[in-house]
Amino acid sequence: ISELVVANGKIQPVVQVVISPEVAGEIIALPVKEGATVKKGDLLVQIKQDNYLASRNSADAGFKSAIASKTLAQAELDKAEAEYIRNKDLFAHRLVSDSIYLDFKTAYDVAKLHYTNAVHMASQAQFGLDKANDDLSKTTILAPMDGTVVRLKSQLGERVLGTSFNMGTEIMTIADLSAMEARVDIGETDVLLIRPGQKVRLDVDAFKDRKFTGAVTEIANSSKSSGLSAAMQASTSQDATKFEVKIRIQEKEFFRPGMSVTAEIETRYRTNVLTVPIASVTTRLPKPPEDKAAKAKTNATNSASLITSSASAAPATNAPSITTTNEAKADKKSKDAPKPIEVVFVLDGDHVKMSPVKIGVSDDSYWELTEGLKEGDEVISGGYKAINRELEDGKKVRKGPPPKEDEKK
Repeated sequence: ISELVVANGKIQPVVQVVISPEVAGEIIALPVKEGATVKKGDLLVQIKQDNYLASRNSADAGFKSAIASKTLAQAELDKAEAEYIRNKDLFAHRLVSDSIYLDFKTAYDVAKLHYTNAVHMASQAQFGLDKANDDLSKTTILAPMDGTVVRLKSQLGERVLGTSFNMGTEIMTIADLSAMEARVDIGETDVLLIRPGQKVRLDVDAFKDRKFTGAVTEIANSSKSSGLSAAMQASTSQDATKFEVKIRIQEKEFFRPGMSVTAEIETRYRTNVLTVPIASVTTRLPKPPEDKAAKAKTNATNSASLITSSASAAPATNAPSITTTNEAKADKKSKDAPKPIEVVFVLDGDHVKMSPVKIGVSDDSYWELTEGLKEGDEVISGGYKAINRELEDGKKVRKGPPPKEDEKK
């Protein structure tokens, strides 16, 4: 027996990449079309390079000038340092005056500052040249992976924005269609039952005569509405909270992104267990402790009822039931009021016996029973009204299929 969580969603590629330019400009080459297959490194988009080429050339000239200035500053520093050292020795032997010594020391200090500044300017020029080269290279967009162009949103001659401007212009989307997954929405009450690796049966609307299999790979940690603004969350407050669950599809079919899918996720599985039809399980208030004297009196009444007609016995036996039900409703408000328990009605001759049970997992048709019955017990199954409202412990029943509508008339 398998317990299932059923959810609807869409088929999407496991890996897909949105292609957006990092720099702005005019598209002058767009060699791919929607549906085209591309290989990693293929040309996807070429953006006009004129402005970026001019910026690179200017940055290159600035860098060369900065390097020349740095070289000159280095030579001046070497000269000033040599003169300073020589005059320092002369000053130590009192062969030059204080003013001459200070002049050479000052010249040396100034040369060091000039060199430090030249090094800084050369570093800035190098950074500017690197950025200009990087921007120029970004005008050529190559395929980052093998895949298929599943969406093409731009066209030749269009001016696009780079990612430095918010999200940039979405030019196209490339996806690997060889690995697909189902993305379904699971309610908050069921998502706690979902675990990675659980088996899934899939029905794809486009393949009506086929069943597919998969496994849960990822479960969202937050609901789909958690990232919305407060205003949007307020507008969708009436909707149920949903969590996205990703399911890897095992079969290699030509699925298309966006196809509708229904997933049956197997959350729990049991073998060699005792089961009963779902329609046989209902709830009743537990029986109060037995009073032997009352039980003897009830048995006598029931015996008389079997001999006489059921019509005369029905009011007498049903009256206490009505009183008990009303009292139960009143006492339900109290914390000490008994709570309904799961029960099934077992066939005992031509009467039924109410048996408390403990249930486990369920599927569309059966409940697992973990306690209360043994294999071979015959249980009563029928319509909702008969099982959940009318049937009582000890009631006489007829074994067989339910009567047809024309027989009831």
